Amino acid sequence: MTDTVTPREVTEPKTAKVEEKEDWKSFGWFLIKLVLVVLIFRTFFFTSFNIPSESMMPRLLVGDYLFAQKWSYGYSRYSLPFDIDVGDGRIFATLPEHGDVAIFKHPIDKTDYIKRVIALPGDTVQMIDGQLHLNGKPVPKERVEDFIVELADGDRCYSGRFAMQMDDGTPACRYPQFRETLPNDVSYNVLDLGVVGVDNTAPVIVPDDHVFMMGDNRDNSQDSRRATVSGGWVGLVPTENLVAEASFMYWSYGNGVRWNRIFKGI
Repeated sequence: MTDTVTPREVTEPKTAKVEEKEDWKSFGWFLIKLVLVVLIFRTFFFTSFNIPSESMMPRLLVGDYLFAQKWSYGYSRYSLPFDIDVGDGRIFATLPEHGDVAIFKHPIDKTDYIKRVIALPGDTVQMIDGQLHLNGKPVPKERVEDFIVELADGDRCYSGRFAMQMDDGTPACRYPQFRETLPNDVSYNVLDLGVVGVDNTAPVIVPDDHVFMMGDNRDNSQDSRRATVSGGWVGLVPTENLVAEASFMYWSYGNGVRWNRIFKGI
């Protein structure tokens, strides 16, 4: 009698499919959590900003990328995403300090700007022959070494008289530089490129819920020294329009990567 062998049904092990499904589920949850973390980070803690103009030279250059902390001044619909309405003014509102570098929304067209906080509510500001006066007293302005900046392709100096070449032939600009020190001992460098219309202004008393902003590149900055114009001068900036305080740079690129500026505090 011949033994008969009944063929057994061959089945694929299910373990691999289950593990693959679990892997996709875990990856999906990871993506969801990542999005939530990024959303919370961008909503309440930091925002990023890149420098589009020369108005904050010498401290900030075109091509600098920085993080700015949102909690410094509290939160308004201008600092929160999706134009979230938080009512009038700001929540957890705190005034900036003299000398802060702040990102804010233009009072008319709501474009992002970055300038230095020069005066707070109740302060009196005036420019006399190119020197800043705060509450009736001249702010010390000390001449320091010229500021030299390489020209990126297609760029040019503010005026031909500032043009130069570096030792290796690279075109650059040499600008007169000064050290300015506010009454709270905050010091920073500014550029003074010559005589311009806003070197002399009438005294301005900063009203409540506003700040007076100026660029460090004093003769090449549309700031609070003139009335607000859409796409230009910012005038007095409502504190509601403050977005964040500039914190540190995470990237900088001109003709190449500017490694010495990365992770540098503002």
